Amino acid sequence: MQTLLIIGCGDIARRVAPRLLCRYRIFALLREPEERDFWREQGIHGIVGDLDFAPSLKRFRGLADIVLYFAPPQNSGPADMRMRRVLAMFAQGKKRPHKFVYISTCGVYGNTRGAKIDETARLLPQTSRARRRADAERQLRRFACRSGVHVSILRAPGIYAADRLPLKRLEKKLPALRDEDDVYTSHIHANDLAALVGDALRYGRPNRCYNAVDDSELKMGDYFDCVADRFGLPRAPRIACAEAEKIVSPARFAFMSESRRIDNLRIKTELRARLAFPHVTDGIEAAWRERIL
Repeated sequence: MQTLLIIGCGDIARRVAPRLLCRYRIFALLREPEERDFWREQGIHGIVGDLDFAPSLKRFRGLADIVLYFAPPQNSGPADMRMRRVLAMFAQGKKRPHKFVYISTCGVYGNTRGAKIDETARLLPQTSRARRRADAERQLRRFACRSGVHVSILRAPGIYAADRLPLKRLEKKLPALRDEDDVYTSHIHANDLAALVGDALRYGRPNRCYNAVDDSELKMGDYFDCVADRFGLPRAPRIACAEAEKIVSPARFAFMSESRRIDNLRIKTELRARLAFPHVTDGIEAAWRERIL
């Protein structure tokens, strides 16, 4: 049985792991020792290590046949130093993983002003976070070329689920942009993203990027309206872009300023994806039903 290592053991990891237990011996890199009990109950071996402290990563050198990397970069700097430490550690081992799946972000495309794009679009990240993600992608692809590791990169947009909807935002009556200033934003349900990780393991082509998005083409404010209407909450007030820049955080305003429509044909043709929630309204409806049952 092959050994699989999960790096970044948050929500997506918890959704992915049960799907793979019957096929792999799974290890999870954990920052806190107390997390081991949870993962042990799932049949997964916990290894304590810190992506910000290279010596702590030596214990998984040469361990994994397959790596699933879901961890974010550190919070500052132009490069993803966490990815750099991990790849350096793998490079030192006698045994290297032969397959690597990384969840990146659609933010690496920057602002396309609503134009529809596919995976061949030029990367023009606008935020420091997106620039670190783009750097991680470059590191991985170079590593793949040097070592022969089979890398699949999933570029994910806004991830949502029943417990990841903007309900608190709506309850606080935080504003959205008026329609003429609003931006297109993409979505993927957390369960569908977890399934796409498995699809990438089975069908992903070497050193290949995939837009892990659903079929929706909604503006951000329209998405908030869909959630508000289904959950019986007031719609978010709409304001002009100039006003929003004065009252929201710089990070939030940057997110509200990037407009993209993203093509997902590649996940359907190459990864053979069959989304459980092909449109964000499907996921909102499922969340509503889950709440009332």
